[in-house]
Amino acid sequence: MFELPPLPYTYDALEPYIDATTVEIHHDRHHGTYTGAFNVAIKGTPLEGKDIVEIFDVIEDYPAAVRNNGGGYANHNLYWQILAPNGTSERPVGEIEKAIDSTYGSYEIFRDKFTEAAMSVFGSGWAWLVVKPSGELSICTTPLQDNPMMRIGGERKGYPILGIDLWEHAYYLSYQNRRAEYIKNFFHIINWYIVDSLYMAAIKYYKENDDMTNAPLGEEPIP
Repeated sequence: MFELPPLPYTYDALEPYIDATTVEIHHDRHHGTYTGAFNVAIKGTPLEGKDIVEIFDVIEDYPAAVRNNGGGYANHNLYWQILAPNGTSERPVGEIEKAIDSTYGSYEIFRDKFTEAAMSVFGSGWAWLVVKPSGELSICTTPLQDNPMMRIGGERKGYPILGIDLWEHAYYLSYQNRRAEYIKNFFHIINWYIVDSLYMAAIKYYKENDDMTNAPLGEEPIP
């Protein structure tokens, strides 16, 4: 059974960018509900006992409850990991810094493109930075609680290493309809050390697994 990971910091740790009440409700109720409903959806099915990537590999073969709640579970696991009180750096660090500079030319250009993608999401969804099987970085979006590692239409978007939750429950108490302000402030609280470790984990697993089966998606990143 999948379990709700504890929040890696206190509810008020992300203030002033995300308020304590939002973090508490978002983690304990929304993330908690996705986790519980996901367990219910897979109980008694061939998916029970499989890891999250194995489930994502056949996600289209199962009811929407598996897709929606499995995505909600994994997406939020990543979201809480890649945030940190006051961030960890004004810019990316380590190998992900090199990869961003190589792919986009500069962190500033990447930030603008990621912001543009996030603003383009209509209604509820997510914007992501993913690693492709080639090792290249790519910015993409998904609707609702879809995860980039879900095999949809025979393809995956990539291995997610950074994601921003664009559902209103992630920001409405502080920002109401000001999504652009929420996205701008998101960059102040990114834990770039975690993003860097996820990037290296993605590269390692692409080398060792043809289809990413058994990758630690939504779990603690490999140091």
